[in-house]
Amino acid sequence: MRPGRREDPKPFTTIAIVVLALIALLQLLRVLWRWKVTLNGAVVPVWLSGIAFVVAGGLAVMVWREHRR
Repeated sequence: MRPGRREDPKPFTTIAIVVLALIALLQLLRVLWRWKVTLNGAVVPVWLSGIAFVVAGGLAVMVWREHRR
């Protein structure tokens, strides 16, 4: 790569950012709207979605920042 010139973004990186951001958004909506989720008869606590929001959102931001370099 020549100095002063950016590489084209890799498609997988862009897809990963979008998927992680969508997962984070859905987890946040579940927390805000108190959606009930049941897996194999067990109720999944809403606070777990709060943790999932932080993890997925954090990963999306980290990949996005790395992508910008």
